[in-house]
Amino acid sequence: MKQIFLCAINNILSGTCLEDCKFCTQSVRYHADIERYNYKKIEQIVQEAKIAKNNGALGYCLVTAGKGLNDKKVDFVARAAKAIKKEVEGLNLIACNGTANKEQLTYLKEHGLDSYNHNLETSERYYAEICSTHPWSERYETCENVKSVGLALCSGGIFGMGEEKADRNALLASIASLSPESTPLNFYHPNPALPIKTRNIEIDEAASIIKQARILLGEEKLLMVAGGRELLFTGKEQLMFESGANAMVIGNYLTTEGIEASRDKKMLDTLGYKVATSCDTH
Repeated sequence: MKQIFLCAINNILSGTCLEDCKFCTQSVRYHADIERYNYKKIEQIVQEAKIAKNNGALGYCLVTAGKGLNDKKVDFVARAAKAIKKEVEGLNLIACNGTANKEQLTYLKEHGLDSYNHNLETSERYYAEICSTHPWSERYETCENVKSVGLALCSGGIFGMGEEKADRNALLASIASLSPESTPLNFYHPNPALPIKTRNIEIDEAASIIKQARILLGEEKLLMVAGGRELLFTGKEQLMFESGANAMVIGNYLTTEGIEASRDKKMLDTLGYKVATSCDTH
């Protein structure tokens, strides 16, 4: 029976980003109607980690808005990670805090982080169309830094932001060149406040991307369907897994609502899949 790995994300610093990524509601430039707040209390983060674990999550990702890490963020994420590891067993702790150097990543690793997520988002060519405040090359370099300090790399992207098929192929090739341990595939979720108004991807194209990613990344890696799956695959989740996905995000995303964990678990049960209880994919 195929096992599906579940991951939950926690937005621990929301809506304070100064960058101009056209796909992101966390940018202050677009005034999207989202909840914005500074650092969450660590006790609350730990409590939410316990809930995620009880819901079957093996991966737990601590996300901060903003271009990258600074001393204050590094310290906060490290303290949150240490507190979670002290109280919750069996969680693979992931941080997603933007661009990061080797020194910062080493510090996080020393304080309990297992993995670091930094998405390439789209092809290098198309990236300049959707973000002008930092280059794609910085994203790629952060991913290389993650691997060099011995953290597991989680890296993926977003499809359906107006890019062409060639850009999708180039993005998947770039992700594969990094050989990440896990790859989240997101499908663009339009928001009226954002400059990118529509999503140019349908379910068949999404399934084809999952298949292509599985071939490029290899059978043993985690391939996760993340943001936007509820827009494309609700009622047709079988297609995600048949196409090669073996992981998914449960619960809410950063600024958009996801599907209740209980509903997802029921769906997996109905389809005959087991929720994975260990991070070993073999």
